[in-house]
Amino acid sequence: MQIYDDQLVVVTGGAGFIGSCVLRHLNDKGLRNLAVVDELGTSEKWKNLVGKQFIDIIPKHQLFDWLKGKEHLIRAFIHLGACSSTVEKDASYLLENNYRFTVNLAEYALQHNHRFIYASSAATYGDGAEGFRDSHHELQKLAPLNMYGYSKHLFDLWAAQKGILDKIVGLKYFNVFGPNEWHKGRMASTIMHVVPTAVKEGKIRLFKSNDPQFADGGQQRDFVYVKDVARMTCAFLENEAAGIFNIGTGKAETWNDLARAIFKALNLPENIEYIDMPADLKGKYQNYTCADMTKTRQALGSIAECQPLEKAVIDYVQNYLRPEKRW
Repeated sequence: MQIYDDQLVVVTGGAGFIGSCVLRHLNDKGLRNLAVVDELGTSEKWKNLVGKQFIDIIPKHQLFDWLKGKEHLIRAFIHLGACSSTVEKDASYLLENNYRFTVNLAEYALQHNHRFIYASSAATYGDGAEGFRDSHHELQKLAPLNMYGYSKHLFDLWAAQKGILDKIVGLKYFNVFGPNEWHKGRMASTIMHVVPTAVKEGKIRLFKSNDPQFADGGQQRDFVYVKDVARMTCAFLENEAAGIFNIGTGKAETWNDLARAIFKALNLPENIEYIDMPADLKGKYQNYTCADMTKTRQALGSIAECQPLEKAVIDYVQNYLRPEKRW
């Protein structure tokens, strides 16, 4: 499949973190025929759209009305819109927003033969006891630790049960960080939260370990830069791959590694303090994540190669966070 300027790519969550970076990547590739779907409300997400080129912005609740009569105009959906809070307690809201809306949009896309690329999540893997393989045959074994992860998992299961995983693309994003996450509040990356403290106090605070297998700050995550995520996501517009794919680096690195990269980006000496984990995260915290990137690399080749953590952190901190710029 090729990208054509005479057809639309609809990006839901287009003013959000990953969504706005997808817009930037597509704009940089010369694509302008983009429709943004998002609820801007009173947040400052709109700032992520400044400088981006697209043909319209549609509130989520108006999307299906807007789509009427445009079936022949649409080439693909990149469905990134969702509640991404891992501490959201309203299960009914998550089911409606993350699961049922995705089902409705996928059915529309399939009915009209549109490419459908959607965001799943590494949160579907739970504590990692079953590994981090994006295998369709192992979906039923997965046990997410929070309702957000379960809401994403439910759609993956629905797609498998309907036998449509050979027609759509699901992307399990790992620990994504980078520009355009200002509006995410508590759900923004640790980097965004700790840089102001590091600048002011010369220290970074990390959670103490709640698992004897890991030292304090030794918990490991697959940290992946949003620029790499956007590139991999958009690559699926230009191929015919289908199924569920991990989007990460394939490398697990410690929070201590991340902190050291931040200190280097700020030209500060290392000074890490360990604090107790908040009560609402205990039992729901992933101490280890690492994407099995075998399938993704087979589908994308060199496009799936990510820049090293330290290099990505330096780019983010020095070119976006500190000068308060967006990508």
